[in-house]
Amino acid sequence: MPQPRFAGPMPWVIAIMVALTVIAAAAGLALRNTARAAAAELSGGVTVQIVEANPDERSRQTNLALAALAAVPGVSSVREVPQDELDRLIAPWLGAEGEQAAADANDPAAAIPVPALIDARLTGPATAPRLATVRATLHRVAPSARIDAQASWLRPVFGAIASLQWFALTLIVLLAGALAAAALLAARTALGNNRDTIEIVHLLGGTDAQIARIFQRSIGFDAAGGGALGLAAGLAAVLILGRRFAGLEAGLVGAGALGWSDWLVLALVPLAGVGLAMLTARLSVLRALRKML
Repeated sequence: MPQPRFAGPMPWVIAIMVALTVIAAAAGLALRNTARAAAAELSGGVTVQIVEANPDERSRQTNLALAALAAVPGVSSVREVPQDELDRLIAPWLGAEGEQAAADANDPAAAIPVPALIDARLTGPATAPRLATVRATLHRVAPSARIDAQASWLRPVFGAIASLQWFALTLIVLLAGALAAAALLAARTALGNNRDTIEIVHLLGGTDAQIARIFQRSIGFDAAGGGALGLAAGLAAVLILGRRFAGLEAGLVGAGALGWSDWLVLALVPLAGVGLAMLTARLSVLRALRKML
């Protein structure tokens, strides 16, 4: 039996599907890495603000809070955020003049009271009971202290990342369905073009499995060629986007870099596409042959 010829656009359709799947999978993996890195870094972080307008009282409560935090069980490290670091944090909102006013200790009328910040690290996650213990300890020595878990600041970000991950997964499923539909249409077209030959092969003793194997092998070749092309295009796009995001030099963006296991997952995408196309072709041909004969 001659090898069935599939439609010319078939490899290109598969290439487009594989390329888009690789990009969507890379985005999902990068988002997962970002969320894991941020959660690991902030899970035990606690920020204490000493909100006091009087500089002397603020300094006194800050020193007492540092000593009290160091004595709390489960606190691994405590440090006061330096003034120059605070100045850099508030500069985008206050500007150069506001930053100077905040740092000007010689002019109380012009000075802007900036809370003192204490960065504390717990040995485990900053759970509600542990925060309550820290809060009760601090309020006895520093009534102006406000305690927040650093992870709570990024909770909306984590929610957005999770939504984007689900979106990437949904896109991958839709692309897989589109690839299967393309393989189904190609197999049915080739089956219709070779209908007379198939009937002769059946009369000569050929089985449905033998005929389906021919179609399966042919679409496998087309899918392999398109998958290789799509993988190359998808990886090129991922590398270009990765370089663009790396240029931002942002903490969360840098944490989303793909590891070797992520690249291995991306390399398996075209293999999964070939397997899906071959399975779809085989099942569709076997079903059509049962109806035909």
